[in-house]
Amino acid sequence: MSEDKIACRTPTTGRDGVTNLLSWKFEAVRTAILDAVGGAGPEGLAFADLPGAVAARLAPEALARLGSVGWHTTTVKLELEVRGEIRRTGASPQRLVLA
Repeated sequence: MSEDKIACRTPTTGRDGVTNLLSWKFEAVRTAILDAVGGAGPEGLAFADLPGAVAARLAPEALARLGSVGWHTTTVKLELEVRGEIRRTGASPQRLVLA
């Protein structure tokens, strides 16, 4: 697997930090997030349900090598918001839809 890294940013104003994830981890979690959010329908997927939805979509080998599913899911979710691939609906609790 590639040792290339993807920079993950946050859409939060004033938070300049960047987290670099291995490309395979980023792509595996990104694909799972987009599949889960896309399959949730127009009301979106609750953020609280996202880590479980990601874990259910990862191959067992990838899941075993990933580490913390919750941390990686949050990190990639924030980058997908920055990229404009997903967005928050404004509902509370937080829900996510494809952009």
